[in-house]
Amino acid sequence: MQSAVGDLEEAIARFVRHLAEERRASRHTVAAYGRDLGQLLTYVREKRPRAKKPGDLDIFLLRGFLGQLARTHAPPSIGRKISAVRALLRWLEQRGEIDKNPAAELELPKVRRPMPTFLNADAAGEVVEAPDEDTAEGLRDRALLEVLYGSGLRVSELVGLDLGSVDLAGDGGSVRVMGKGSKERIVPLGSFAAKALGRWLKRREELRHPKTGEIDPRALFLSKRGARLGVRQVQTLVQRYGALGAGRADLHPHALRHTFATHLLDGGADLRAIQKMMGHASLSTTQRYTHVSIDHLMRVYDAAHPLAKRRG
Repeated sequence: MQSAVGDLEEAIARFVRHLAEERRASRHTVAAYGRDLGQLLTYVREKRPRAKKPGDLDIFLLRGFLGQLARTHAPPSIGRKISAVRALLRWLEQRGEIDKNPAAELELPKVRRPMPTFLNADAAGEVVEAPDEDTAEGLRDRALLEVLYGSGLRVSELVGLDLGSVDLAGDGGSVRVMGKGSKERIVPLGSFAAKALGRWLKRREELRHPKTGEIDPRALFLSKRGARLGVRQVQTLVQRYGALGAGRADLHPHALRHTFATHLLDGGADLRAIQKMMGHASLSTTQRYTHVSIDHLMRVYDAAHPLAKRRG
């Protein structure tokens, strides 16, 4: 039996709070779901004003919403919005606030996922070596590029790193990362990234606010004003060094993450190990990189398959 429940707007607000406070979803996810469900609320108010409560939603109303989205949105965007609606109604169904989740009957648009952008090893080396290491800012830039390429971090994970997140002990060191869904993981740095971080840390104190002399006491990477470096600033830096080092002005931090995964796979790394390092919830996400390593797969085939050996 359906329990007492408020109107649709109130249910959406409660669900968004649930995502932020209980599920501990990222602020970007919370904001996106809030916008998507706000669009649903606007559509329902326009097309069926009498549908006040979540239980008033049905498959016909949701198909109308899907049809309206199809006029102005690309399939990936539509898929995300429908996923938000499904998640809301599934949550309400689990709480006994609606008897049935009509969104379960919706078919998501088929999306062809683009192939990941990546650099070859020479180009990647040219990018990370492009900064001028005679300055504190150049040392910072070299270190953050080495970490992006050497550890495959998301840019949001990179800027969230604190001084206490880094362990430079041992041959290569490691970094403790807070990833999506507030899930923590330990990722190896590698010798090049560890050495670059060591050089940067020796001159980190030089980046202070020019007037107050203030400096963020926790942040690993600082702006020239002594504050924690932000996502947009890192994106701009990667574009600059992409153009300078490899002639790629379109380069973005995620491309270095893709490059990290591609080069590990091409070097023979286990797919599940790469999944763990990158913080992918699903192995299917990591498997996107297998297409770019066909040369490695063919080498393995030629070296191991008895028929290939006979023909050779």
